[in-house]
Amino acid sequence: MNYDKNNIFAKILRGEIPCTKVFENEYSLAFKDISPQAKIHILVIPKGAYTDIDDFYTKASEKEIISFSNAVKEVLKLTGVSQQSGGNGFRAIANTGSDGIQEVPHFHLHILGGENLGLRGLRKS
Repeated sequence: MNYDKNNIFAKILRGEIPCTKVFENEYSLAFKDISPQAKIHILVIPKGAYTDIDDFYTKASEKEIISFSNAVKEVLKLTGVSQQSGGNGFRAIANTGSDGIQEVPHFHLHILGGENLGLRGLRKS
C-alpha cells in the first residue's frame, strides 16, 4: 500500500477536515472516530506519512515512536479505559494491509472501550 497524501487522516492533519481532538503532541494526534464501534472509540495517528504500523516502526524516528507511545498512554488515561486509571480495559487495534482490512493508508491505532466488547470483531477459535 502506497501512502496517499490525500487520505482522510492527512486531510485532518492539514486542517482540511475537522475532528474532535482528544489529545495532541508534537508528533501525534488522537481524535474521536466519526463512526464509533464502542462507547469510547479513539484513533491515534502519527503526524508523519506512514502507511501502516510496520512502515511506522521501520521508518519513524525514536522521537516519533516515543511521542506516539506517550499519546496512546495519555488517551488511555484521559478516556479512563486503562486499568491503571480505574477502567475495566480496552482493545487496541491496528488494521494493516489487505488481509487486515486496512481502509485508510495512514497508520492509525483504534482504542475501543468504555463497555464490555465481548468477541466483537474477533474470530472465535
